[in-house]
Amino acid sequence: MIPRVSMRRRSAEVAPTEPMEKGNGKNQTNRICLLVALSLFFWALLLYFHFVVLGSSNIDKQIQLQPSYAQSQPSSISLRVDKFPIEPHAAPSKPPKEPLVTIDKPVLPPAPVVNSTSTFKPPRVVESRQKQEFSFIRALKTVDNKSDPCGGKYIYVHDLPSKFNEDMLRDCKKLSLWTNMCKFTTNAGLGPPLENVEGVFSDEGWYATNQFAVDVIFSNRMKQYKCLTNDSSLAAAIFVPFYAGFDIARYLWGYNISRRDAASLELVDWLMKRPEWEIMRGKDHFLVAGRITWDFRRLSEEETDWGNKLLFLPAAKNMSMLVVESSPWNANDFGIPYPTYFHPAKDAEVFEWQDRMRNLERKWLFSFAGAPRPDNPKSIRGQIIDQCRNSHVGKLLECDFGESKCHAPSSIMQMFQSSLFCLQPQGDSYTRRSAFDSMLAGCIPVFFHPGSAYTQYTWHLPKNYTTYSVFIPEDEIRKRNISIEERLLQIPPEQVKIMRENVINLIPRLIYADPRSELETQKDAFDVSVQAVIDKVTRLRKNMIEGRTEYDNFVEENSWKYALLEEGQREAGGHVWDPFFSKPKPGEDGSSDGNVGTTISADAAKNSWKSEQRDKTQ
Repeated sequence: MIPRVSMRRRSAEVAPTEPMEKGNGKNQTNRICLLVALSLFFWALLLYFHFVVLGSSNIDKQIQLQPSYAQSQPSSISLRVDKFPIEPHAAPSKPPKEPLVTIDKPVLPPAPVVNSTSTFKPPRVVESRQKQEFSFIRALKTVDNKSDPCGGKYIYVHDLPSKFNEDMLRDCKKLSLWTNMCKFTTNAGLGPPLENVEGVFSDEGWYATNQFAVDVIFSNRMKQYKCLTNDSSLAAAIFVPFYAGFDIARYLWGYNISRRDAASLELVDWLMKRPEWEIMRGKDHFLVAGRITWDFRRLSEEETDWGNKLLFLPAAKNMSMLVVESSPWNANDFGIPYPTYFHPAKDAEVFEWQDRMRNLERKWLFSFAGAPRPDNPKSIRGQIIDQCRNSHVGKLLECDFGESKCHAPSSIMQMFQSSLFCLQPQGDSYTRRSAFDSMLAGCIPVFFHPGSAYTQYTWHLPKNYTTYSVFIPEDEIRKRNISIEERLLQIPPEQVKIMRENVINLIPRLIYADPRSELETQKDAFDVSVQAVIDKVTRLRKNMIEGRTEYDNFVEENSWKYALLEEGQREAGGHVWDPFFSKPKPGEDGSSDGNVGTTISADAAKNSWKSEQRDKTQ
């Protein structure tokens, strides 16, 4: 046993020297190279595990966290990738491993495949990016949902502090200096019911409505609108329920300009802080004021100047304000009808009234209800009154002091119902409520200034005014004193019949239905107005996406012309009615013939209030 052990020991001692002798040091070099390779392989595995495996896990976690982060952010005008999905679907259980998308950037479409026969066109990618930057894209897409009857019609209503609306009604005694408006704010703004003692009215739907009550009537109608939404991102337009007309009515007499402007300034300050405002800077907002535009267009900071400056505030210039008389030279107000006495709750009430107006015997060729304007040298009312008095086929209802019949709805409507034509010269300003009362009675209106209807109520009246009315320029009465009777007798009876039928067919869109109900098939003045606002905002949004304007070389001073353009026209040139709307030159105290210039617009508004004072005799 001892020799074997010694042999092993000997072998172990000799072993280290044998390789060196046999391979001249080559085996030792190979071992070093092997160790280096193993070391590099180890570090490669370590780096791969750190950057690939762990990196992929972090990306997955980041993609999973992004939606919850985006949902926690406040609404704003910037596009969020999770805010406007192309179509609703359940979230996948495991997020796909795609390139990371940041929240503040829109998702771009995949890059097109480029080959030798095609050319990549960058503008298409730019256009797609621009379209996704607008936060109203979701609202525009609602119209594509054919199963949604409200697609493209949603209205969002601001929840204003009560001081901007309801508080005014609670303090209704202060809404007018001469008239107790409390009774006129009853029945959702329609006023007290009218008794049908003389059989002039129909049995239902007639109220003693104040001509300046549109603020509350419109707001109450909006509460019944079928397509209201609490999600402003779906809204085709945004309604501001501010009683602007009632607000200014409280402070026009005996208050300084700071008091007159206070509520308007507070309103725009409140609106501009809302996230809904930021979407289009207010260009999708609209409000209603049941007064003429001149009450909201104070030209200076002089205490003696008239009205407030609501419509001159920069923020208000972006909004659309619906008034009973708009300015021909400004783009931020639009004319809507004065309220009449008829407010039907059902379609049947409308049809019954229309049939009744068709079958009436009309014994007077023409009629006029109104008072002279001796203080206005431009007025033709005095000549019209004289012609009515001297005609055997003309009827006159004088509305000067002490004449109570002029203020009785039954007397006015009875005269209009018995007339073929109703004369509608300018009132204290361009327009008057009488025009709508007469058309409600199926009487063909005769206008003497285009600003009394044709350029005012373009949403509600046909563009071709000859189909429903007669136009006699003021100068033909003022300077030539032509016979109104002879002019009207020149119209063939068959044409008169067609015109009267056209007027009667217009009745639904000129009246405000009972706010506590809703017509089923007929569109009233409210419906027409809301749809017109939606169409206006929709056109603006589409133009913003396409990067173009609605008109070429738009001139705000020619605002009255643009609504008269034919389809496809983009620029307003000269017009036959230019003399009626030419603004007075500096130093002139008035205007060109037939024009109520901006320098005397305050006087027109004051005269309107004088008429209100006369109405107190009612």
